[in-house]
Amino acid sequence: MIGTTVEWYDFFLYSTASSLVFGPLFFPAGNDVVGTMLSFATFFVGFIARPVGAVLFGHIGDRLGRKRTLVATMLIMGVATALVGLLPTYAQAGVVAPILLVVLRVLQGLAIGGEWAGAVLLAVEYAPVGRRGWYGSWPQVGLGIGLALGTGLFALLGRLMDEEQFLSYGWRAAFLLSIVLVVVGLLVRLRVEETPEFERMRAGATSRDVVPFVELFRDRASRRHVVLGLLARWGDGVAFNTWAVFALTYCTTTLGLDRTPVLIAVTAGAALMAALIPVMGRVADRYGARTGYLAGMVLFGLSVYPAFLGFQTKEPIVVGTVLVLTLGVAYAVSYAPEGTLFAQLFPTRTRYTGMSFVYQFSGIYASGLTPMLVTALVAAGGGGIGWVCAYLVAVAVVSAGATAAIRRRDLHLTGEPG
Repeated sequence: MIGTTVEWYDFFLYSTASSLVFGPLFFPAGNDVVGTMLSFATFFVGFIARPVGAVLFGHIGDRLGRKRTLVATMLIMGVATALVGLLPTYAQAGVVAPILLVVLRVLQGLAIGGEWAGAVLLAVEYAPVGRRGWYGSWPQVGLGIGLALGTGLFALLGRLMDEEQFLSYGWRAAFLLSIVLVVVGLLVRLRVEETPEFERMRAGATSRDVVPFVELFRDRASRRHVVLGLLARWGDGVAFNTWAVFALTYCTTTLGLDRTPVLIAVTAGAALMAALIPVMGRVADRYGARTGYLAGMVLFGLSVYPAFLGFQTKEPIVVGTVLVLTLGVAYAVSYAPEGTLFAQLFPTRTRYTGMSFVYQFSGIYASGLTPMLVTALVAAGGGGIGWVCAYLVAVAVVSAGATAAIRRRDLHLTGEPG
């Protein structure tokens, strides 16, 4: 949990900055919409790099171990994030500034590509039978805490500084703080032992060389789970990046609301999410990770229209309540059992690679494209919510259907409801 908190703080600190400050500082196109779209494009670049990191670090994790991989990803993420805080702006360095920003975003993407699956496996592969949902939910808590830290710090800096100070140097403090968090995370991870599941697999392995990524697609059941996992993950990525990333820009730019209350609402939603995820993990142990994730996708689909109708009121209290409920409650239902469910899709020898690939490759269309696509749909609808809501509901339906198509008898790490 501590490790994923650091990683997600770093990664989503960038997403918050791309919504609020990177447009005018690194892409001064003279048009707010164009600047925002270009800023979101660099946000998207990180998601392009994530599948590469998934295959690279998944291979290392399946061949050499979970622990070594997690130490490496944290170091890369921490250094890249701190360097973002030291970058010159477009006004200071011209086109070099956005180029350096993209390079560092790529490094962030590579690191997070190998982070998530390893953190979940460190918990799930240690878990006793019947408690994998509970154990597997704890790394997921790091997402809520990391997001709360990032948006909360931006909200605090916005309160303490005027606009000029915040754009000049205030936002940089949040990125430089990453160094402190990384040191704490490394102290924890260096003390962790390798998982029993991996040690048993390595002890019984044959001498032949196995490429986990190739092995993943040789097995028929694994191929099926890759496809279903990619479709199931679509709704999760779209939900999070709609409520936690796009909503920041939509509420502050399109609706004209003050930035700080919106940031506070997202922070409160993220904190509530972190508190509810372990609860939902226990529910997954009772009813199964697959059932829990399916319920989350259905809840996402049902919440879309009411949420955007709430945004349209432009009332800060209503908008804040919507963000807290969608991010803090509805999203927690699906995200808590997600790690456990995806771990159950693949055998130990390809589990790190399989989980990483499904989660990170789907991030391209499920997460990275979402802020740009939803922004474009709002523009295409003349500021209306029809196109946006139709797309989000359609995604929820597809993801729910794919989750329902996962057969209990094909799951690994059995012993609980499934």
